[in-house]
Amino acid sequence: MRYVSTRGKAPLVGFTDQLLEGLAPDGGLYLPEEFPPLADIGSAADYTDAAVRITLPFVAGDIPADDWGMLLENAYRRFESPEVTPLVDIGNDHFLLELFHGPTLAFKDIAMQVLGDLFEYELKRRATSVTVIGATSGDTGAAAVQALADRQGIELFMLFPDGGISEAQRRQMTTCQAANVHNLAVDGSFDDCQ
Repeated sequence: MRYVSTRGKAPLVGFTDQLLEGLAPDGGLYLPEEFPPLADIGSAADYTDAAVRITLPFVAGDIPADDWGMLLENAYRRFESPEVTPLVDIGNDHFLLELFHGPTLAFKDIAMQVLGDLFEYELKRRATSVTVIGATSGDTGAAAVQALADRQGIELFMLFPDGGISEAQRRQMTTCQAANVHNLAVDGSFDDCQ
């Protein structure tokens, strides 16, 4: 799968190149050049199997299928529920999708846990490192810190507005003892952090 910039002035790149670049050189965001048909997940054994089937076309050509499956399985093994995002019947034909079983109890763990494993996997393959600079007004920072803590080849700098996030979110970020995580309280707003 190749990825194209939303501004149309950057060369096409593969999945892992756009992963490590972040923004395209022309300032655009990367999107798939084309969207494949949605995979049939009717016979999927579980959440992870369904996730692998749906996302595999997006990494095709860059990450072998077995490696991709292993990455997702490892990421979702860190969730409290073996179902990852259980669908709970609350009666009267109403259902509730629980998105809080990840390490920080935020729905952002669903993507961030995969991202942590994916970064580490690709950085090892390339024998290189990356510095991630992020800004948060809450859940994203805690999920990123948890996902990237103690990862080889990754330095994380997470900026947040001092006094602008909940105490629980601040503690989730700032009590992390990983040497590669650097939390920075900014005297300003979330926009200043960005």
